[in-house]
Amino acid sequence: METGKTGKYFKYAIGEIVLVVIGILIALQINNWNEDRKERVEEQTILKQLQTEFKSNLKQLDDKIAIRSGIIYSATQLVYAIDHPEERVKDSIDKYIATTIGYTTFDPIVSDHSNSSSLKLIQNDSLKQLLSFWTSEVIQVTEVEETWYHYRNDIYLPFLIKNYQLRTARNGLIKNNYLKQFQIDKNTDSNLLKSGGVGNTKHKEDFNALLEIPDYEDHLIRCIITNNIAEVQAITLRKRIVSILEIIDSEIKN
Repeated sequence: METGKTGKYFKYAIGEIVLVVIGILIALQINNWNEDRKERVEEQTILKQLQTEFKSNLKQLDDKIAIRSGIIYSATQLVYAIDHPEERVKDSIDKYIATTIGYTTFDPIVSDHSNSSSLKLIQNDSLKQLLSFWTSEVIQVTEVEETWYHYRNDIYLPFLIKNYQLRTARNGLIKNNYLKQFQIDKNTDSNLLKSGGVGNTKHKEDFNALLEIPDYEDHLIRCIITNNIAEVQAITLRKRIVSILEIIDSEIKN
């Protein structure tokens, strides 16, 4: 102060402070870049995991849709046979009866992304929204599937056992390898197929008498309607999966 250099010292001090602040800001920016890079790497890992999961879900859902379509078709053909008795053929009737006994249960890989930290790392808002709805949409499909499953177990199957011999009908499906579609490994033949099936019944089986029972028509209509509702839900869910996979593929490429 005595030499009149106070102003120079203030300027020097302010310059030092500015340099320190700039250094801090640069360090923070570099840290933010590093954190963002880590998050993007983690996001890619999550996206690839989701891609694998939803490809698996899509394949399983397609298998279930194919099985259910067969059930609906068979039930429809049996209703046709009820209305047109002159066109009934036993082998076909047996095949349709055995097929309607089937059921499907979609059991996807369900990751709860809606409440997880992984969802926060995903930048695409459309993908976030689709993932947040995923669990509830799966429930809509499985609830209808369970409706037919319980009806089939508690009402439909006991009715058939009481009014028809199912051994021959089921043996036909085994020998035609129809049951392979229910296996996890579809490239391996079942032991039942290798052993030649379960054989045909030696008891009386009157498919005409079965088709003339009024209640059977009602059971078939229930089969058609319930499985058709499940089919509509499943097709809607399939569109969701396709949309999710398209966005994931795009995000991974980018």
